Amino acid sequence: QVQLVESGGGLVQPGGSLRLSCATSGFTLGHYAIGWFRQAPGKEREGVSCISSSSSDGSTYYVDSVKGRFTISRDNAKRTVSLQMNSLKPEDTGVYYCATVRSYNYCSSSWVDYWGRGTQVTVSS
Repeated sequence: QVQLVESGGGLVQPGGSLRLSCATSGFTLGHYAIGWFRQAPGKEREGVSCISSSSSDGSTYYVDSVKGRFTISRDNAKRTVSLQMNSLKPEDTGVYYCATVRSYNYCSSSWVDYWGRGTQVTVSS
């Protein structure tokens, strides 16, 4: 049974930081690229960041709007993938999902096989 469970969401002021975590089970994490996606109210789900299967030297992708602010990382031994979000903006608000991705450089919903349940991130003053 493949499971991905997100945590760490919440309410934060603009300019603040949050760290999201994805706990995985049911598959060998080191064999899969992982992505973080988000969906704002009334908008399509978009790929925020993806990382390749390597724990030590994983290649990464970031959507332009978060470059320099977000950092994705993974720890295959702990079976977790994290997304450090700094300098948060109101437009970062949405439900964030962790997902398996067929390739880190194809960071879109079309390449997702399994989704987590999502965690709410709200950026508001």
